[in-house]
Amino acid sequence: MSKISFFSTTDAGITVISNRFLDEYMPRANGTFVKIYLYLLRCFQDPSLETSLSYLAEKLDETEKDIERAIRYWEKEQLLIITRAANRQITAITFTFPSNDNLNTEETLPSITQEVMEQTAVTEAAAKEQDNSKATTIHKPNYSEAQIKALTEMEEVKWIMNTVERLLERLLKSTDVQLILFLYESVGFSAELIFYLYEYCVSKNKRSASYIETVAISWAEEGIDTVEKADAATLSYNNNYNSINKAFGLNRAPGTIEKKFMHRWFHEFCFDINIIEEACNRTMLATGKPDFKYADKILENWYKKGVTCDADIVKLDEAHAKQSALSAANKQAASTKQPTANNRFNAFPQRKYSEEDFLSMEQRLLNNRS
Repeated sequence: MSKISFFSTTDAGITVISNRFLDEYMPRANGTFVKIYLYLLRCFQDPSLETSLSYLAEKLDETEKDIERAIRYWEKEQLLIITRAANRQITAITFTFPSNDNLNTEETLPSITQEVMEQTAVTEAAAKEQDNSKATTIHKPNYSEAQIKALTEMEEVKWIMNTVERLLERLLKSTDVQLILFLYESVGFSAELIFYLYEYCVSKNKRSASYIETVAISWAEEGIDTVEKADAATLSYNNNYNSINKAFGLNRAPGTIEKKFMHRWFHEFCFDINIIEEACNRTMLATGKPDFKYADKILENWYKKGVTCDADIVKLDEAHAKQSALSAANKQAASTKQPTANNRFNAFPQRKYSEEDFLSMEQRLLNNRS
C-alpha cells in the first residue's frame, strides 16, 4: 500500500479545529469518523508519520474499510478533497477546513501556498494521466492479421494459446484469439494471470469469450494484476456470496440483479459480511423469503446511520426498542384515559354509592310498601 500525501488550504504551522466543526460537523457524525478525521489532521502536521491505509487501520484499531468509509464521509461533507489514482487508490488528501466565525482566518490562516497548489496540480495531473491511460488500456482494439501473426510468434503467447485450448477443450475461435491478445497486449495481464482467469471461468462452467472478458475487465478496474490478488479476490467473492446464499437459504448462483445488490453492499456501503448476514437474517424473519430488495433497504438505512460494526446495530436496536416502548406507553395511556363529559346531563358532580347505601335505600323502599 503506497503512502498517502497530505495537502491543505491552510497554513501547516498550527493544528486548527474550528468551532464550526465542533458545533456543526462533529455532533452529527459517527464517532469513528470523527476519530479518523482528527488523526488525519495529526498526520498532516507531521509528514514523517506513516499514512498508509493499513497503518491507519492498525493505529486506530479499525479496518481499512472503516478508514475508507470515513474518508468518503468527510469528502461528502466537503471537508476533504481526495485525489485518487487510476485504480481508485487514494494518493492525496487536501483539507478544506470549515470557516470559524470567531476566528479571523484571513489574518491567522493564510490561503494555500503556491507550493502546495503546484503539488496538488501535479498530483491531480498525474492521476488524470493515469485515468486516461487506463481508459486507453480498457479499450479493446481489433487486431489485424499481421498483428496477430506477429504476437502469436512470441513464445509466451504460444504457451497461453495452447493452455487456453486445453482448458476450453476445443480449438480457439477468432474471438478467443482477439481476447487473449487484448488481455496480454492491451490490459497487460501476465501469462500466468490469463491462465488463472480462464481456469477460474471454466471452473464455473463459463467458457464464452464475452463472460471471460467481463471478468477480466472487472479485475483490471479493481487493480487485480497478479495471480495472488486474483486468488484472494475470487476466494473472498465466493465466500461472501456463499454466506449470503446460506443466510437466504438459496442453493443456486445469484442472478444478475442479485449480484448488483451484493456489489452495492460490499463496494458502495463497504459492509463486512457479518453485517450483511444480519440484514439477510432479519429479512427472512420479516418476509419469510430471500428478498434482496428488502435487505437492501435495511443495509441502506444502516449505512445512512453510520453503522460500521455489530455494536452500532445493537445501539440502533436499543434506541428503537426504547422509542417503541415509549410509543406503546403513550398509546396505552391515551386508550385508558376517562372520556370527558361534555353534555348537560353529566354537567354536575357524579355521586358514588357504597354497598351500605344500596342496602339502606332497599330497606326504606320495603318500609314504604308496608
